[in-house]
Amino acid sequence: MKILLLCSLFLWAHTTCLSQQVKGTVIDNLSGEPLAFVSIFNLSTQKGVKSDLQGSFEINATQKIDSLRISSIGYDDQVVIATNNMHVQLKTSMLIIDEIIVTVNREQEKRTSAPVAISSVSNQTIEDNKPTSIDQVLNQTAGVNMVSLGNEQHTMSIRRPIDYGASYLYLEDGVPIRTSGVFNHNALLEINMANTSKIEIIRGPASSFYGSEAIGGAVNFISKKPSLLPTAGLSMQGNNLGYKRTDFYASSTIKKKLGIRLSGYYANQRDGIISHSDFDKLALSLSANYFISEKTELIWSNTIIDYYADMSGSLDSTDFYDGLYESNQTFTNRQVDAFRTKLALNHRWNNSSKSTVTGYFRQNSIKQNPSYRVKDDFKPWIPTGNPNLAHGEINDNSFKSTGIIAQHLKNFKWLGSQLIGGTSFDFSPNTYKANYIRINKNDEGIYDSFESTDSLLADYNADLMNIAAYIQGKIEPLTGLNIIGALRYDHFQYTFDNNLGATAFTSVLDGQNIFSRFTPKVGLTYDLKRNRGLYINYSQGFVPPQVTELYRGNEVPTLKPVFYSSYEFGGWASFAKNKGKLELSAYNMDGVDEIISVLKDDGSTERQNAGKTSHRGIEYALNFSPIRNLKIRFSGTNAIHRFIEFNESGNDYSGNLMPQAPNWVANAQITYKPEFVKGLRVSVEWQHVDHYFMNQDNSSTYKGYNIFNVRTGYIWKSIEIWVNVLNVSDELYSTVARANQWGQSYSLGRPRNFNVGLAYNFKAKKK
Repeated sequence: MKILLLCSLFLWAHTTCLSQQVKGTVIDNLSGEPLAFVSIFNLSTQKGVKSDLQGSFEINATQKIDSLRISSIGYDDQVVIATNNMHVQLKTSMLIIDEIIVTVNREQEKRTSAPVAISSVSNQTIEDNKPTSIDQVLNQTAGVNMVSLGNEQHTMSIRRPIDYGASYLYLEDGVPIRTSGVFNHNALLEINMANTSKIEIIRGPASSFYGSEAIGGAVNFISKKPSLLPTAGLSMQGNNLGYKRTDFYASSTIKKKLGIRLSGYYANQRDGIISHSDFDKLALSLSANYFISEKTELIWSNTIIDYYADMSGSLDSTDFYDGLYESNQTFTNRQVDAFRTKLALNHRWNNSSKSTVTGYFRQNSIKQNPSYRVKDDFKPWIPTGNPNLAHGEINDNSFKSTGIIAQHLKNFKWLGSQLIGGTSFDFSPNTYKANYIRINKNDEGIYDSFESTDSLLADYNADLMNIAAYIQGKIEPLTGLNIIGALRYDHFQYTFDNNLGATAFTSVLDGQNIFSRFTPKVGLTYDLKRNRGLYINYSQGFVPPQVTELYRGNEVPTLKPVFYSSYEFGGWASFAKNKGKLELSAYNMDGVDEIISVLKDDGSTERQNAGKTSHRGIEYALNFSPIRNLKIRFSGTNAIHRFIEFNESGNDYSGNLMPQAPNWVANAQITYKPEFVKGLRVSVEWQHVDHYFMNQDNSSTYKGYNIFNVRTGYIWKSIEIWVNVLNVSDELYSTVARANQWGQSYSLGRPRNFNVGLAYNFKAKKK
């Protein structure tokens, strides 16, 4: 008995001596970013800890004996043997049953806690697909139809028809990339794709938290963070359509205190499928994360975009279907210069309280000789016009923004309640100048030259000021049931100063226009457990008129703000022992005074309020992984967009379907990464856009299209190669087709193209 007791005491003493505080870090295996709030659980002691903001952790464990389970939502679990100074790399799950999102309330939370339709594009998805433009990955999410207009130019369709108006809010790390009131449908060409780690898309109004323009949805581009260890990379790619691109990055963290990341890319196109369609783009991002303490983080980030593109314009029906892709434009162009910088301070007071303050500055200029402003002097209904004369303009629309966003979060023990409050201020002086030009048109219909003039079509300054405050509360009265309510107040003030006289094309008198509104949201989620749940919400959204819509070419600013009211119901469920997941949402969104483009008697268009509109649809996403390393994805939306009350130029379109509004948009993909060939990936994708009406009287129809893409890639050590074949069947299609009483126009989609790339990625080993 004494011998047994002595042996037990010896074993206990031996184990106690071996047991100690084991230190380690957890990072993302692709980007090398430190992962915060990862669970580290000792399977022997049944005790666990969480990693801090720097991905670091300390846990009591016996080295080389105890096993630790490392787990984080959205990543595959790992079980490792405890050693000191561990360095664990987590891989993104091929099938994500639950995930962490940040866009709903600017804070990390589980997807299952948010009563909204939200989808995301992971860093793994971006790396696997190697997109040359953002639409190639955004269109893989339910309810999204991002329309490519070539050379990274685009417009969007989320819960609305394809349109060019201010219906979507584009964010970078939760901060709008452009100021409200100066929307541009091409805004996402101002994103640095080489610095994007994840994209989150909220579908439906999000004005209660983000304010104006978050109507059809909000798209948040989350930037890559500095890596913990030194990393660097260089890649080159190109296709048979004249496109070339070079990406680069370098990143590291110094003494676990200061992380720095530099990344960017240069892309250009020469001699594309359409004449006069060259472009150049340089995107650069520099960021620094400084960990003041375990609870306080300072983030400084900067982005520069230098973009130039020819503007070839659309094709008429004859040229489109006959394959005549010679542009009649020879000098129209777009130049974008954008600079954004922001400084964010994040401080966690304790486990239940956090404050964030973000200050930012933006400077943006879009200089254009736009093809869409070129108007022929001669028209069939103006027989006295000169067939060799056209009219156009050269314009410059610029703004500078200074702003601040402050937010505080507090969790309470009582019924799992939470309160978030915030305020924001944005001051953005905007200048707009447009000079009239005379355009010479030859007998073959080519606009071959132009003459500058001193005649000004517009010359104004508009100081935009937006003051906002918002609050959101959450309560859990029953286990798994979360009720959320939010309210935001926005006050917009446009101070307009016209530098032209009363007889000018733009003759609005100096003055102020003020738009303000409360926008509420209320919703609930119910977690049914076993990765199943339901949600329902009601939300409102509004958009004040854009500055150019309100003032340019007008005598009196008459446009009214747009208001939307939305009801939504949805849910999610896993099946086949968590090998599959289904998400579903149904919505009804009603618009009042929606601003759309209408045709004038002279053939030009202008923006007008459209009375009332209705938008109804169902969105769905199915992800299934029947065997390891094989994933099947299917997503889509069925929707009806209709004019309820709309009269234009004496024509009553009430009850008609809205143009450029396909009833069905779908995307499916099969991805395989075989175990027997490590590093190989193969995927096949199908993109479908249904038929739709091309005009408001529903007399012309575009048939829609089906596109197939095949992507392959292989990683060997630090080298990666890929070959993507897009539009395999070489289908002739238009990304957007429109018609009016004088003809039809088509934006040509990409013909079959082969994109080939080579990359080298360096990752330092554990220090």
